[in-house]
Amino acid sequence: MADEAKSKGNAAFSAGRFSEAVRFFTEAIDLAPTNHVLYSNRSAAYASLQQYSDALADAQKTVDLKPDWAKGYSRLGAAHVGLGSLDDAIASYKKGLEIDPNNEALKSGLADAQAAAAAAARSRGPQSSPFGNIFQGPDVWTKLTANPATRGYLQQPDFLKMMQDVQRNPNNLNLYLKDPRMLAVLGALLNVELRTGTQDEMEREVPMPEPEVKNQVESEVAREVEPEPTGVMDEKKEERERKADAQKEKEVGNAAYKKKDFETAIQHYTRAMELDDEDISFLTNRAAVYMEMGKYDDCIKDCDKAVERGRELRSDYKMVARALTRKGTALVKLAKCSKDYEPAIEAFQKALTEHRNPDTLKKLIDAEKAKKDLEQQEYFDPQIADEEREKGNEFFKQQKYPEAVKHYTEALRRNPRDPRVYSNRAACYTKLAALPEGLKDAEKCIELDPTFSKGYTRKGTVQFFMKEYDKALETYQDGLKHDPNNQELLDGVRRCVEQINKANRGDINPDELQERQAKAMQDPEIQNILSDPIMRQVLVDFQENPTSAQDHLKNPQVMLKIQKLISAGIVQMR
Repeated sequence: MADEAKSKGNAAFSAGRFSEAVRFFTEAIDLAPTNHVLYSNRSAAYASLQQYSDALADAQKTVDLKPDWAKGYSRLGAAHVGLGSLDDAIASYKKGLEIDPNNEALKSGLADAQAAAAAAARSRGPQSSPFGNIFQGPDVWTKLTANPATRGYLQQPDFLKMMQDVQRNPNNLNLYLKDPRMLAVLGALLNVELRTGTQDEMEREVPMPEPEVKNQVESEVAREVEPEPTGVMDEKKEERERKADAQKEKEVGNAAYKKKDFETAIQHYTRAMELDDEDISFLTNRAAVYMEMGKYDDCIKDCDKAVERGRELRSDYKMVARALTRKGTALVKLAKCSKDYEPAIEAFQKALTEHRNPDTLKKLIDAEKAKKDLEQQEYFDPQIADEEREKGNEFFKQQKYPEAVKHYTEALRRNPRDPRVYSNRAACYTKLAALPEGLKDAEKCIELDPTFSKGYTRKGTVQFFMKEYDKALETYQDGLKHDPNNQELLDGVRRCVEQINKANRGDINPDELQERQAKAMQDPEIQNILSDPIMRQVLVDFQENPTSAQDHLKNPQVMLKIQKLISAGIVQMR
């Protein structure tokens, strides 16, 4: 159940539904509270929601549960960066790199954090804001959360961006002092009461500083703040309200989409776009509805608009990638009629350049396979395949093996299910001493028709020339199960037995024996036999106590393994 909740969380995260992802990851944590990956995933979701205090708590829990897992420190560093604690972020990234020095995510995070810290250091000059330093440190967000006057601002995206900008560069504080919310923040962080134009008196939440300190702060603020025109404040308020209304329209649209009430969903997504044209998720969501309705052209148009607008706004690259992936999916649907998968492949490739998402990669692979299968279907022609096979046979008889291979290959393009062509091409490759290619074709021949004796003959011959006599013997014996009287297979068995017996008697060139043994030692089956403790003891018994070792031969499994070692030239019986 925890894995199921985790999978749902991962899917929601990939789709950009971060609040939903948090909910699923929380369910998974309730079921598996010691799973460090779940806390890591929820930390990432919180960070995407800009809820950095929660992200930090989950990242710290991840590190506590799994201190040797580098990714946990990546989450920890990201949360510290979000909170403006750049020194702590740098320390976290460095700790992760001690565990995994080649981790690219940690390297990138460390470089960004160090660059931000350097920029902050440069900004703290004689002309810097007198209050810039109070925005640094992990307790900033705790104070804002605890103060009733500022707690509500934490749900406003534009406020969070404003705070992050000031944390990155304290000098930018002067740009926001006209915003009454910033005065409230100053009051909360300095533990003082600040009066605004709409406030005669602010009720005290914390002990007041000494009068001279309070007067000094108010004097500093007064010097930097000019009264803001009421019209500007109203415009900002209206903008915030529009954005909030747009999100509400989106939520209603999402609910309608889940109920498959597509027309209603489109209406609400469209209304959301009219209220706020800086959030491309409204476009991608509406594109998803068009996809479900089978209106693929409309879906593609919305995706193109989302990509264009997203790049204008410098939106999150993941959102742009999602739009491109959705466009590719719609193009795949259209390709089933148009038979043209190239536009879809191009869209998926562009999406992957924005963000390498596993789901997008799978869609790309599927589209490329569909294109290849379609090309194969259009090229399929058994009659032409037979003509090409006959041409190949003629060249084979003339011992013009490269020309024969060319025609057999064309025959397989026209009909890739004909085992005879694989058998014939395997014979050509054998003549050309291209043994690996011949072995591959012979195995494909057997795969297509396990009763076709020629496939076993071709495979056994290749293995014999490769001096893998034990394997060739098995191949010939497998063929005889389907065709017991086949003379080629019987001759193959005889040749293999002669070579194996020759090696057992020592009637083999030492260099050839050494070559066979070296090749056999690369065989995984031989390696497993020799690494088996029981078989090692059996071989020791044969050397030190041959009489008692005869008892081992009564075990069929041991006897079979010994025979394989003998056939491979590893063991010689005298």
